[in-house]
Amino acid sequence: MKLDIRYANHPDDSMYYTTEELRKHYLIEQVFAPDEMLFTYSHQDRIIAGGVMPVTKKLALETSKELAADYFLQRRELGFINVGGEGKVTLDGKEYTILPKDGMYVGMGTKEVVFESVDPNKPALFYINSCPAHMTYPTVYIEYTKANKRPLGDQAHMNKRVINQYIHPDVCQSCQLAMGMTELDEGNSWNTMPCHTHERRMEVYFYFDIPEDQRVFHFMGTKDETRHIVMAPMQAVISPSWSIHSACATSRYTFIWGMCGENQEFDDMDHIQTKDLK
Repeated sequence: MKLDIRYANHPDDSMYYTTEELRKHYLIEQVFAPDEMLFTYSHQDRIIAGGVMPVTKKLALETSKELAADYFLQRRELGFINVGGEGKVTLDGKEYTILPKDGMYVGMGTKEVVFESVDPNKPALFYINSCPAHMTYPTVYIEYTKANKRPLGDQAHMNKRVINQYIHPDVCQSCQLAMGMTELDEGNSWNTMPCHTHERRMEVYFYFDIPEDQRVFHFMGTKDETRHIVMAPMQAVISPSWSIHSACATSRYTFIWGMCGENQEFDDMDHIQTKDLK
């Protein structure tokens, strides 16, 4: 397991970052690598985001010095969505078959977590979010078809999309992790616009399902000092609680969002009118 550490900062700092510094602090450039676990540990609410790509090996989730725990989920909970081929996950001896677009919530206290692919030619890609927990809730397998679906937007504003809520109070219990997947309709480009912040929670976005030669323009910063990061497919970005987090792209795309922090109220947002952005 490889663990990259990112420290928290003050919003005023980002006003003076160069393009390279913005990318260094917020962008997660590589999420997946064959037969590896690549994780980023952010001090923004101590979320861990990353990818597990088993090809020829089974990959077991391990602890690290940074966690100071006997095992990874000793004081954490975890969620994942499979964005690759069919896979399997073994949790404390119980095996689950994970179909594409399906996900799971894994509760605190689970000791054994092992990932594998059914077909090495079509490896599973487990995109993972994990955050600290203070209470154990049951592990739940979440089918794509059973995710709570919220259609939003319209074609006129180029933001017609469906929010699929996986780890959400209407689907399953968790301590503080919320997670889901937003799919844009063909011919649409904008997400989370009009934008918002939520001081009670930070967020990580993972963009995928877009042609390799196309790009996502992720917007961040305060409403008075916006910045952008140009992102390739299969990359993620850290969004602090004080930052807006919206995007447009040169093609339609899908993204996975994961949140943790003070509460789990999905609609607890501080809305910002588009005309007020600078």
